[in-house]
Amino acid sequence: MKGSFFLGADKDKKFEVREMGDLGLFLGDHDVLVKNMAAGICGTDVHIYLGEKGSADVTPPVVLGHEYSGIVEKVGPAVRAVKVGDHVTVDPNMYCGKCRPCRMGRKQNCENLFALGVNVNGGFAEYSVCPDTQCFKLNDCVPFDIGAMTEPLSCVLHGADLADVKSGESVLVIGGGTIGLMMAQVMRLSGAANVIVSEPVKMRREIALSLGVDYVIDPVNSNLSEEIRKITGRDGVDKVIECVGNKSAALDAISSADLGGTVLFFSVPKVDAKLELPLFDVYKKELKIIGSMINPDTYQRSVNLINSGKIKLMPLITHVYSKERLEDAIRMQMSPDSIKVVVHPND
Repeated sequence: MKGSFFLGADKDKKFEVREMGDLGLFLGDHDVLVKNMAAGICGTDVHIYLGEKGSADVTPPVVLGHEYSGIVEKVGPAVRAVKVGDHVTVDPNMYCGKCRPCRMGRKQNCENLFALGVNVNGGFAEYSVCPDTQCFKLNDCVPFDIGAMTEPLSCVLHGADLADVKSGESVLVIGGGTIGLMMAQVMRLSGAANVIVSEPVKMRREIALSLGVDYVIDPVNSNLSEEIRKITGRDGVDKVIECVGNKSAALDAISSADLGGTVLFFSVPKVDAKLELPLFDVYKKELKIIGSMINPDTYQRSVNLINSGKIKLMPLITHVYSKERLEDAIRMQMSPDSIKVVVHPND
């Protein structure tokens, strides 16, 4: 059993494939041994690779990869939720249940947040061990690449809940990457009358249209405000969801919200990122500004949506790599030529 270990952002060689031993020899009563079939590259993996803060502290050497799916290979004696041979996806995020945020119903802010593929070995290995509470059964017909996207989709569902889109409202999604194109589809399923995606990369705009987005805008070669006015007949939209993570996109989000609008900052920015907020616009428009963090209590809903086939995820997967080429995979995820990059650990 081999895994691609992250050695540290400060190392010249950042990843190394190593033997891990037989992980199935010492399973706990509630542990599950998963043969990892597909693992997605996430923006958090990019942050970690660059030496920036992710969702939790990373202590190398560790196998990253917190978006993954696979086949149950072996189970502990007390496991009942899944059985050998089941196709599963893994919710990586675990909470203590004891700290103040957890006891207030805000476990996404858990002071002891612990994640597979971040703090302990995860998906960029041939096998992984996880608690049975974190395993969710996929329909056997669901491709593993799509199963690996359950975790980011669960985060999208949490953000969509916070945005609270109502039937007939207009929605602008800023950014046509993986998250933006997932979010746009969820907005359509939520009943939005117009779903608009702002994205400078032509390939991503074309895929957005193929997924059923109503309008796309190139924010570099056209005036975003004017294009929105043409579409909606007014100076903004009801809901804006920012999925890029830079200052320009954040300012576009604020300026694109109509009177009484909601702005959801979904992307993970750099820790020291700051924005000069146009306070008068916030005051005059009575804007609601919201953040969104990870996926509390939305994982099963994400599995249900994927099992239903009502969301199209395969068109988002643009590149596939082996675990031996993990650094190449991460670099490709950073490129505008990709949308979602997936690693096949057992290839």
